[in-house]
Amino acid sequence: MTDDYNEDSSSREPLLKIRYYENCPGCKVDRAKEMNRGSPVKYLFYIWMLTMCATLPITCIFPFLYFMVRDFGVAKTEADIGSYAGYLGSSFMLGRGLTSVAWGIVADRYGRKYTIVIGTIVVVVFNTLFGLSTSFWMAVITRFLLGSLNGSLGTIKAFATEIFREEHQAQGLATFSSAWGIALVLGPALGGYLAQPVEKYPHVFPEGSLFDKFPFFLPCFVISAFALAVLVSCIWLPVFSLWAVSPLELGGLNFTTDDVGDVLSISGFALLLCQIFLYSPMEKAFGPINLARIAAALSIPLLQSYPFIAMLSGFTLHLVITIASVFMLCFPTIIDTSLFLLQNRAVEQHQRGAANGIAMTAMSLFKAVGPAGGGAVLTWSQKRLNASFLPGTHLVFFVLNLVEALGLLMMFKPFLAEKKTTPSQRS
Repeated sequence: MTDDYNEDSSSREPLLKIRYYENCPGCKVDRAKEMNRGSPVKYLFYIWMLTMCATLPITCIFPFLYFMVRDFGVAKTEADIGSYAGYLGSSFMLGRGLTSVAWGIVADRYGRKYTIVIGTIVVVVFNTLFGLSTSFWMAVITRFLLGSLNGSLGTIKAFATEIFREEHQAQGLATFSSAWGIALVLGPALGGYLAQPVEKYPHVFPEGSLFDKFPFFLPCFVISAFALAVLVSCIWLPVFSLWAVSPLELGGLNFTTDDVGDVLSISGFALLLCQIFLYSPMEKAFGPINLARIAAALSIPLLQSYPFIAMLSGFTLHLVITIASVFMLCFPTIIDTSLFLLQNRAVEQHQRGAANGIAMTAMSLFKAVGPAGGGAVLTWSQKRLNASFLPGTHLVFFVLNLVEALGLLMMFKPFLAEKKTTPSQRS
């Protein structure tokens, strides 16, 4: 071949030509990304709604968990309620931890939509049954099944990475993280405002009604109804609460479910603003690893200040705890978003579902241990209020800070490093 021929052929077509195949879901996604240079708003909406649907059931129980366990009558003393509440809170994460890898493999093999639809159906069914629980063990079993049969969150994270071009991946994962964070606070808000409706809204919910017999069903019903609406659209497609409601004499804040709902609703709105307007500029300025390190470091002194906040009262207490809650919700969400971004950039598309499944397994196992361990530590701390070293709830937040410090340490080399991509890898 002559030089003229080489020059002509290279000017007519690129050296590496992208080939698309018929009936190939991945090819359809890549073609859509190639044709759409902007940020597809409709996919951001899908990610937002699906994430909310999968996350709302996780924490909606925490404002009324203490009272639900109390009504079941399984705890012998008031201090023991925290332990039983921890077991109930852990059952969801235990179930999710045992099955997340399997759901990730299913998502890689059979498609993201298949896994998301199943997970949404599970929310509709088992979240409703949990609200109708008549015993402690029925509540534990339904929460366990709700976690083990729902593999949506890891799959949504993979989808949030794949559906966008590389320059918009941070925006897609920020949308996931913001929806996840908002749901983590909106869930308790719904649980706080809607639990025990006969006592709070007697003119709307009379005695002897369904919601009188099942006082914790209404928030579950609302979330399940939302999940049902999201399911139709798919065709086209912590410890804080337990501590806050504990009695003053046990080192808590003696908050009502409404008080918890107020604090978390304000915090959730602030978190939304942070994720929409602040995360992307901060990520560009510091990079995901450094941003995660900063947020983790700032969380430690803030977390240790909580026992001292409990010494306040009245308006000052509500103001300070709300400000602290805003930061304590923003910091973990910033960390999660940064780590999600690093994780999904580190693997290829055909491995992304399994990788997110592994991550969800690890996260779920720790979150399964967290409520049970936290509830046990809270119960222990409330029985040593007069100890000379770390009395009362000081012990709880000290233990949490040890975990936070370990997490911060693991954000440095050799534990964590960012994968560098070359121009050829991007293409």
